[in-house]
Amino acid sequence: MNEEKKKAVQALKTVSGQVEGIIRMIEEGRYCIDISNQIFAASALLKKANLLVLQQHMNHCVKHAVETGDAEQKISEMMGILSKVMER
Repeated sequence: MNEEKKKAVQALKTVSGQVEGIIRMIEEGRYCIDISNQIFAASALLKKANLLVLQQHMNHCVKHAVETGDAEQKISEMMGILSKVMER
């Protein structure tokens, strides 16, 4: 597993723990603003993990496709992802 994937997995494991903590906070009736701040933190970490996955894709999959002359599909996939980002 390369470095980007290792970092993405670690970020996702951290998010998993955060989400469990957020659920406990809700069940315990904690202050809504504190819960919301934790949701924002988990969301930011998910975005970071996604960027790491996309970085890995660009550095390995897309690079390989360009080298082999088969980049059209990879470029189309990246455009699909970018369109999702632009919608938000």
